[in-house]
Amino acid sequence: MDPPPAAKVKKVLHVTYLIATLDVTWLFLQFSITPYLARRLGFDTLWFGYLQTTVGVMQLLGGPVFGRFADIFGARAALSLSCLASVIYFLLLAAADSALLLFLHKLPAVFMHALPGSQMVVTDLSENNKRADALAKLGLCFGIGMITGSSLGGTLSTRFGEKFAAYVASGGSVINLLLVLKFIPKHTKRHNTKNNNNTGSVFNFGEIVRLMKFPGVAKTFTVKIISGLPSGVFQVMFSIIVMNFFQLQAEQNGYLMAYLGVLQMVIQGAVIGRLTTRYSENALLLFSIGLNSLVGLAQALTTNMLQFCFVVIPMMLSLSIFNVITDSMLTKSVPASDTGTMLGLCASVMSLVRTIGPTIGGFLYETFGVASFGYIQFAVSATTFTLLFMSSTRRNTAHDR
Repeated sequence: MDPPPAAKVKKVLHVTYLIATLDVTWLFLQFSITPYLARRLGFDTLWFGYLQTTVGVMQLLGGPVFGRFADIFGARAALSLSCLASVIYFLLLAAADSALLLFLHKLPAVFMHALPGSQMVVTDLSENNKRADALAKLGLCFGIGMITGSSLGGTLSTRFGEKFAAYVASGGSVINLLLVLKFIPKHTKRHNTKNNNNTGSVFNFGEIVRLMKFPGVAKTFTVKIISGLPSGVFQVMFSIIVMNFFQLQAEQNGYLMAYLGVLQMVIQGAVIGRLTTRYSENALLLFSIGLNSLVGLAQALTTNMLQFCFVVIPMMLSLSIFNVITDSMLTKSVPASDTGTMLGLCASVMSLVRTIGPTIGGFLYETFGVASFGYIQFAVSATTFTLLFMSSTRRNTAHDR
């Protein structure tokens, strides 16, 4: 199947950005109600960690398979599957009136990968030199969805209850499914890539592992995991920290998430694109990791919400640059026929954090307190930055000789 003609590419991209925005909206609507629903059902910090781990396991298993599914069957089939899973996910959340049902509602998350699916469409339809900027615009969508979803979730759950909010999210996912079926082409690859990599079983893990053998992939992927783990653990535990450490209620939490969403929008929409046109991806990767180490130190010294609102500005900048640049570098390192699988692997990094993060985060929070997240982030990022900088220096020296 041929890719969409050039005249339709822009329209497809705009609809893809809309789908991503709506999906993030419903996701953050759920984020703003689940901790409070869990607490009402008797969950403590440890059991809430187990709940988060369930989501991580589901998406860790589903991420690479979803990416390969998209490479074989096309973007429309993959995004349709994700939207349908979201409909079921939120319906089960609305019905969750016990601890068991709250766990069961997480099972459809194995297929919920609308944001990676949107990244696949954008990657397929963007030129290499504009890919980082195009992926950054999805971050802008993420910011809009974060603001809308957090505010809407806090308001709906406060005024009408968690069940009603979950039904709204399910209805919104139906709208997303209709948009996918109407506007997303069956295949979005710019070139017909009919080869052995695009045939065979979706569960061919040998084909997935094969991508790690391409030059630079294993190194970048390792950096993505190691450097992203400490901040990822903090993000996984963020809702608990906000509720217990900063003592915010559901509606106040919604306002905080809206503030984070505004920062995300500004950074992704006005900053990342300019940086990618002026500096190399390797330089930006080093900058993001170095900044992340300083953020960790500042985060460890934060004692109140006002201080956190200042620290979160460089935090969002470093995380945004890091995620966009690593995704861009990895998709450029593999053939066009495998970019979906690679993005599925990238999505699995955060899923891995969600799997092991709650256990690690719960232990750190209960044993050493909130400051421990920042100190560990500082140590890991500073070490990673030093090793990468030394490697880059040696490579440049060898090249000059």
